[in-house]
Amino acid sequence: MSAEPRINDRIRVPEVRLVGPSGEQVGIVPLAKALELAQEYDLDLVEVAANARPPVCKLMDYGKFKYESAMKAREARKNQAHTVIKEMKLRPKIDPHDYDTKKGHVVRFLKQGDKVKITIMFRGREQSRPELGFRLLQRLAEDVQDLGFIESNPKQDGRNMIMVLGPHKKKTEAMAEAREAQAARKADAKANPGKSQNVAEDELAEGEELSEAPVEAPAEAPAEA
Repeated sequence: MSAEPRINDRIRVPEVRLVGPSGEQVGIVPLAKALELAQEYDLDLVEVAANARPPVCKLMDYGKFKYESAMKAREARKNQAHTVIKEMKLRPKIDPHDYDTKKGHVVRFLKQGDKVKITIMFRGREQSRPELGFRLLQRLAEDVQDLGFIESNPKQDGRNMIMVLGPHKKKTEAMAEAREAQAARKADAKANPGKSQNVAEDELAEGEELSEAPVEAPAEAPAEA
């Protein structure tokens, strides 16, 4: 069945409760009278509440109404924020440089308003030292506490230990800030044409950062116990 409301000659009832173009209540009138008023105002008679007794109809420009509704739905989809869970994998004996690199990824994800699943992978004899993974997760949580919080406490899952960090900033806020920053860079580029190439490169990098596809850092080579 069509979800479209009945309009004009498609309405098949003896009388309707009529609402005027400005929302004013006209009252219950015969269908013929409602259609006559629609022609007089050069508008459509649209059934807006078919289950009412009698059905409620309104005088409106139906084509304009459909267009505005489509634009509102499109804008709502544009601003809709999808929850994304990124994943970052670490080893319990990670070296300082790799730790800083992966912490940087976690910081970027949280700034984008995404959740981050941190997985500590144990190999061999490392499985007998779960406290190493726990301390590493606690350290990471403390290092990014200005941007995120522990949403799911560390827990053992087979050979892995998992913790989930949630962002303080909502996804919608992060997206809005990103759009504002992008608009500011474009305005600056217009005022300073010599910077246009740098702006383009920045926007490309930003587009990659704001991608909805989960990003996973490559797993490290197994460390010797």
